[in-house]
Amino acid sequence: MPSPWLNVPLADYEGHMRSAGVQQLDALSDLFADAVERCRPESVAILGIAGGNGLERIDGNITRRVAGLDVNPLYLEAVRRRFAATYDLELHCVDLAEETAKLEPVHLVHAALVFEHAGVGRCLENALSLVAPGGALSAVLQLPGESGASVGASAFPSIQSLGSHFSLIEPTWFREELAHRGFRLKHQSRRALPSGKGFWMGVFGRA
Repeated sequence: MPSPWLNVPLADYEGHMRSAGVQQLDALSDLFADAVERCRPESVAILGIAGGNGLERIDGNITRRVAGLDVNPLYLEAVRRRFAATYDLELHCVDLAEETAKLEPVHLVHAALVFEHAGVGRCLENALSLVAPGGALSAVLQLPGESGASVGASAFPSIQSLGSHFSLIEPTWFREELAHRGFRLKHQSRRALPSGKGFWMGVFGRA
């Protein structure tokens, strides 16, 4: 089945994420910056990179290799237009839920709101396989709000099509699952959102 993300224009996604009732883009950028600052990776891979939100927070003097993965080739082209002059980008069009990501492992894999959409089967296997020995995985999971809605109300109809493909991941389960796979939790934090929802981020080190 084709990914529903192929039917969501980047302008719709970014417009929804920065809208008054959602306001998630800045929070996700801040969490990515925190992960990069803590890990100071020589190489990083962003899963579900979309339009490259937060890439400007990378210190190019420290992080020499920047890889982005996404199922939508138009998103990747937007990242190239926006950031190719700043970073030596390595962009891969891959459906992380269905295909195997084939690239050299990196020191930090960042996955924000990816597992909720792509699941914790093949996508999680991809994420963990891309972490180099001694590297880290930073994962941002959405916490439920009082309304219980997974995808917030939006002025962009294409966004509503994602609701049936979205499942919350419980952070406690996620921590335990990664522990079984040899990834130790090094840091965790929470970020409240104006909508009443929130984000949880865990940074896991590979033994």
